[in-house]
Amino acid sequence: MNNTYFTSEELKLQNRAFLFGDAVKVSFFVRNSQLIMDEECYFFLMASMRKMRMNIPLKYTLEFFQNLFNEKIIREKNVKNGIINFLVYRNFDGMTLSKSTISYFFEVDETDDILNVHPRFLELDIIKEINVNNNLLSNIRVHCPENIYAGIYAQENDLDDVILLNPNKRIARSTSGNLLFLEGDIIKVPKHSEGAYISPLLENFVTYLHKNNLADIQEHEIIAFESQKAEEILMISDEKGIFSVGKIRNKTFENTRFLTLVQGWKNSFSN
Repeated sequence: MNNTYFTSEELKLQNRAFLFGDAVKVSFFVRNSQLIMDEECYFFLMASMRKMRMNIPLKYTLEFFQNLFNEKIIREKNVKNGIINFLVYRNFDGMTLSKSTISYFFEVDETDDILNVHPRFLELDIIKEINVNNNLLSNIRVHCPENIYAGIYAQENDLDDVILLNPNKRIARSTSGNLLFLEGDIIKVPKHSEGAYISPLLENFVTYLHKNNLADIQEHEIIAFESQKAEEILMISDEKGIFSVGKIRNKTFENTRFLTLVQGWKNSFSN
């Protein structure tokens, strides 16, 4: 996997992202040398910046980002498929934080088709030592020490990821994405109010399923034990891609039906 990064200006170590985690991250997607879901990703970026009370430049239009990524990523670097992780952070130059200017940093991870399910099954477990909040900022990708702790916990226990619970001991998400639980004809998804990420990639998939009457999508408050009742589990991460969950503790899961649903979703995009 190749990695390339860009900045809006010379990157200074004395910035609020480095010192305080004062930053927001949103992913954009390149598929077959074209941006996809760019409008949804753009509006999510704007909403995330507003939640963090950032001073949004007037030039930050959808066209600005389309031109930026088309020029830097698709034309100059000839990236055909990849995930652009765009991070915007606050500078030190304002009399108040709300008046400070912002700068950006972004990198692209070249991948296979973003709409492909990764071939390797993931092994997960539930972490109970810590939990994640379920407030206004829990749904956007900001600095989260719980993710760091949980990621190290997963590595030390030979896991691919862990399931994070909210203060009410219900399922929120994994460290890197959201979880979908298939039971019969129902797909259960944790609510945003439970601490799940807002995800343009997930929302596009769910919208496709709903419009085509392919599954009954239900937002739920899901207790930890319910993960063991699912027939199949899918993890969708804007930052890393789409994965099948193969094992949680002693329970194993198939992925046949989710693979079929994702393939239909993929075919709905024009090549």
